[in-house]
Amino acid sequence: MRGRPAIAALRLPLLLWSLGPLLWQLYTSLLPPEALVAGGLPLSGWTLVNYQQVLSADPPFWRPLLNSAVLGAVTTALTLLLAVPCAWSLQRQPPGRRGPLQLALLAAALFPTVLLFLGLLDLARWAGLANRLLALALPYAALSLPLAVLLLRAALADLPPDLEEAARLEGMDLRQRLQHVLLPLLAPALVSTALLVFLASWNEYPIALTWLSRSDLLTLPTAMARIAGSSVFTVPYGAFAAATVLGSLPLLLLVLLGQRWIVAGLTQGAVKG
Repeated sequence: MRGRPAIAALRLPLLLWSLGPLLWQLYTSLLPPEALVAGGLPLSGWTLVNYQQVLSADPPFWRPLLNSAVLGAVTTALTLLLAVPCAWSLQRQPPGRRGPLQLALLAAALFPTVLLFLGLLDLARWAGLANRLLALALPYAALSLPLAVLLLRAALADLPPDLEEAARLEGMDLRQRLQHVLLPLLAPALVSTALLVFLASWNEYPIALTWLSRSDLLTLPTAMARIAGSSVFTVPYGAFAAATVLGSLPLLLLVLLGQRWIVAGLTQGAVKG
């Protein structure tokens, strides 16, 4: 009880600390180019010229936003399609076999993906996957799968095993048990896992940089990198800040719409399993 006033007093500083970078980018995106290099903190003369510059580019900025959204949706669907049966199978393993498998998945989830960079590039050349937007879903899903399996396995461990056993005695096969019994109960964990996978796909840069060269197929990070390096003599801070704000809006909307499911999914399985 005594700690509640102290926690309440920390809410505003923590909120400002969390939103500070986005608020600064929003402020920067509204300043004209001459104000950005003049110094100080001007509170007037704001303009939308940076947003006009970004949205009127060739190709327009909505194209990489759409590319990243489509790629993220395909990656998320593919990852969950593979992660759910893998998590179920892992949960049904005996404890003696489950432990080493979980350690292997944890090692795969923590493995630095930059070390796979050259191998994935050679794979793209060999398989002819370059300049194919949806082909990026394959490495993205493979890199996201270990963490997704671990999260869903923890959620499955939190469910009473008698539920599935009762459904099996009722004559349901595995597909029916997953569809009608387990998946509805795993909805919070599925939403939180899907959001984490989508965020990883949305923010991924090195693989997309090497697999895609056509301007109409660029994802959001690669398109923003081109904005930042579009001029040899000056850095377009305003345009880059405007692109950052526009690229953050879809993610903020997703988090606001699914925050209840995200919190429930991330805490599911935290007590046991």
